[in-house]
Amino acid sequence: MSILLGVDIGTSGTKTLAINETGEILAEANAKYPSQHPRPLWSEQDPGDWWKAVVKTVRSVVRQLKAKPADVKAIGLSGQMHGSVFLDKQHRVIRPALLWNDQRTAAECEEIERRAGGRKKLIKMVANPALTGFTAPKILWLRNHEPRHFDQTVAVLLPKDDVRRRLTGELATDVSDASGTLLLDIRQRDWSAPLLSKLELDRSLFPQCYESEDVTGNLTKQAAKQLG
Repeated sequence: MSILLGVDIGTSGTKTLAINETGEILAEANAKYPSQHPRPLWSEQDPGDWWKAVVKTVRSVVRQLKAKPADVKAIGLSGQMHGSVFLDKQHRVIRPALLWNDQRTAAECEEIERRAGGRKKLIKMVANPALTGFTAPKILWLRNHEPRHFDQTVAVLLPKDDVRRRLTGELATDVSDASGTLLLDIRQRDWSAPLLSKLELDRSLFPQCYESEDVTGNLTKQAAKQLG
């Protein structure tokens, strides 16, 4: 029997379920974690808490299954959009992630529209206006307010994609999540080179984009052991 795992890395907790190939739910588990609000309008989480919740819920689901763990054939990920995980050159998390509901970036939204040549030109490039929840203004906020952290940053990932990194060792995202960063050319289905240039952001900061159903990596032996 082939078993498929679905893992949703949400804002208040992670939910994991196992299904068979006909969609029958075989097992499920969830684990909660906190958010931090160190200042008014700020909302952050420790990416390590997401991983702990993934390990806890997957191990719980595997224990519930009346099958061998090796019968798990694939893992699918979904999660909260727009959040920013900043990684250094060793792919260590630099600071707590800025979440989708963080509202500190009003000035950066104005900066993005100005650099883009106005709201209409920005929308033409990436199909969205600049909103405080998106990823791009969070990156500019880091550059403007925590330059030491920005200088250490070699990669920016969305929440579920940081879990993917821990599962597979690969840096990747899907076009659905990437469309909420304010940096994706949705027609080309890749990062917008013109906007990155205007914002003075290096393309190397961002992972390869895949279609949502693509296989983007294989479970490492270390991760498999952690997950049971």
